[in-house]
Amino acid sequence: MEQRRLGANGPEVGAIGYGAMSFSDMYGPTNETESHAILNACRDLGVTHLDTANVYGMGKSESAIGTYLKANQGARDEFVIATKATITTDADGNRSFDNSAEHLEAELDKSLQRLGVECVDLFYAHRRDPRFTPEETAANLGRLVEKGKTRAIGLSEIAPSTLRRAMKVFPVAAVQSEYSLSTRAPDLGLVQACAELGVAMVAFSPVGRSLLTDHPIPRERIAELPFLSTNPRFMEPNLTENLRIMEGFRKLAAEMGTTAAGLANAWLLTRGPHVIPIPGTRSVEHLRECISGAALTLTATDLERIEAVLPVGWAHGDRYSDVQSIGPERYC
Repeated sequence: MEQRRLGANGPEVGAIGYGAMSFSDMYGPTNETESHAILNACRDLGVTHLDTANVYGMGKSESAIGTYLKANQGARDEFVIATKATITTDADGNRSFDNSAEHLEAELDKSLQRLGVECVDLFYAHRRDPRFTPEETAANLGRLVEKGKTRAIGLSEIAPSTLRRAMKVFPVAAVQSEYSLSTRAPDLGLVQACAELGVAMVAFSPVGRSLLTDHPIPRERIAELPFLSTNPRFMEPNLTENLRIMEGFRKLAAEMGTTAAGLANAWLLTRGPHVIPIPGTRSVEHLRECISGAALTLTATDLERIEAVLPVGWAHGDRYSDVQSIGPERYC
């Protein structure tokens, strides 16, 4: 697989990584055996960047990676591992964010224990805590590099202005944001700022939470998933319209001899050599579909055909509900 650099001075990783939120029950029930099968497939396919977080299944995702690394000697050296912290939830289910040095270090220590490693390769502030300036958050994260607990730092769901301010204090290796053919806000400044500053743009949900695939999550399963069942794009009448429009993209992918998921990830790879999609899935077969995008070379004509069936702004409904929108920075 093509290699891309995780930050100006960071390690090279496969052009497509893996988002381990799927090791939790976010998109349906899973177990450690299935998660380990995914990690085996990652190694076979050249997927070297793993992305997780402390809140994915409240530690379940990190623990699945940890048990795999323990059971497979040498596997740690094959992966570049990123995790995140900042999001907290009180007894009533209310979310808040904490970018304090004490919280970040305490949560990273727990993550290291679950992962079974002494140091991660990349540690993100999962959300911007408005009580702290970007400079303060970067400094708090940077201290963890100095302590040897992470090799690099990242920021998630931020504005370009936040990145520029943070970079003045400590080098930011990566910015993570939702980015796909159905969520293109990063094109309005974030992708460009990352390229300018030598920062990797890590794109989560690159297949639109299943919309950009040949087999979107069925309606009956959506109703069982707390996040999707309250997400505007998966609620009626938006869902029906989005599925209708997506038929054209699936047809185009078939005409081009690939899958919708493969084509969606291939499109992201054309957005810049610093863009690294991290699709997540509970299925080895679907992982292979996503990774197949790394082998595609899209021409200008191909990109025009994609734009014709999925023009900017095609998706019905916002990417998040009002509640889900608490935390991510809006900049356009």
